[in-house]
Amino acid sequence: MEDTEDLLQPSVLSIKKAIQNFLEQRLEPKLKEEKKEEGRQKLRDAHEPEAWLDSAARRAGQIQQATHAIKYSHPDAKGTSLNSNGNPLAGDVVVGSHTIAESLQRDVVGNAAALDVYKFLSIDVGGKTLLSFAVKKNPAFKAALSDDPEKAESWMREFANIAEDKEGQRSHKLAKQLYWPLDDGGYHLLAPLFPTSLFHEVWQTIQDDRSSDEAKAARKAKWENAPHNHGHRDYPDLLVQKHGGSKKQNISQFNIDRDGECYLLASCPPNWVTDPVKPPLRVRSVFDGPLGPFGRRNRVRHLTRALRDFLAGVQDYNNLGIRQKRAELSGFIRDELLLFAEEIQNLSSGWSAGVDCQLNPDEQCWLDPGRARDDPAFSETRLKGDWKDGVCKRFGNWLNARLTGKKLPMGENEARAWQSLLDDELRMLRLEVDIDD
Repeated sequence: MEDTEDLLQPSVLSIKKAIQNFLEQRLEPKLKEEKKEEGRQKLRDAHEPEAWLDSAARRAGQIQQATHAIKYSHPDAKGTSLNSNGNPLAGDVVVGSHTIAESLQRDVVGNAAALDVYKFLSIDVGGKTLLSFAVKKNPAFKAALSDDPEKAESWMREFANIAEDKEGQRSHKLAKQLYWPLDDGGYHLLAPLFPTSLFHEVWQTIQDDRSSDEAKAARKAKWENAPHNHGHRDYPDLLVQKHGGSKKQNISQFNIDRDGECYLLASCPPNWVTDPVKPPLRVRSVFDGPLGPFGRRNRVRHLTRALRDFLAGVQDYNNLGIRQKRAELSGFIRDELLLFAEEIQNLSSGWSAGVDCQLNPDEQCWLDPGRARDDPAFSETRLKGDWKDGVCKRFGNWLNARLTGKKLPMGENEARAWQSLLDDELRMLRLEVDIDD
């Protein structure tokens, strides 16, 4: 039985046909531009397979496959570019060429006048490129190149060298260089190269996310508030970096494909805007109804509504999954209360002693712990610890009221359950406050 690999090998005829089609497509526009017959004949002669392949093989040494290119630092940098899958030891924490090693696309750098050689080697025959045939010394590709075995062997070797790193790695005065300090007082001189393959992958992904038909349809559906089975991604504050100016071809093939563009994602810290925290003045309790200081917080309103809707939908059932979901949602509300308390506790101490403060004593002890340092009477009240029970009871009654409705009646047992939610957390809070005191 024949090996599967052998069955998938392309035929000499299919490779010759692909080469002929490539040369005809290159020749046609040039013939249209050339008006003189003498010039047209020269073009035809130059695009005969034997003649063009010989020229291409001689020029192949002027270009190189690369994943990390030097000319992005400066178009006139003459140093070495690298062809590497990246460093797998970097792991998943760092994004680099190793992240996309399995799908890494190779750029081409070198003499822009020889980039047509790479286009030729990128011809696909049977799902594989001519360059891959050259690297693997495919016999069908060799036979398709020339009837002269020695000549075909030489050409194939020159084409395969495009995928190899050039000898004598070197940097250049126009390339970037960094002095990296060492523990012994010395340093390493680092020459970072532009990860052109990684940037090309990012560019293609962003282009697809911004301009594909699926993304456009999803954005339209969102604008019309209609459902759609395909999501979309947005990239706010995207920066476009240009390379090569009017001579993009002097940088690399990918730079030509991107019209000189590279996208830079925003990496600045978020401009966080929030309302200033204010003490709960002129209220008897932070749990004064749905519009009280605690109840009107957006996330609290969202969570209580989610818990109420969930309980209304499962009130006729009781299993582990329901109990876990109920505990999760109620726990989120409890966490919001602790966050709310922490924000107020961070205010300047003593605010609860002002004439505008009508807060009940339990919540004063809870939300203004720093006042105990300068107010002996307040400190004594706080040390008794009764305030914790009062806060828990008020929280339980408040949550009970928020959840109670025609579809979801709540009673005393439910209120006691909500009150117990804060027991352990407030006990730990009491211990922390005692330590601070």
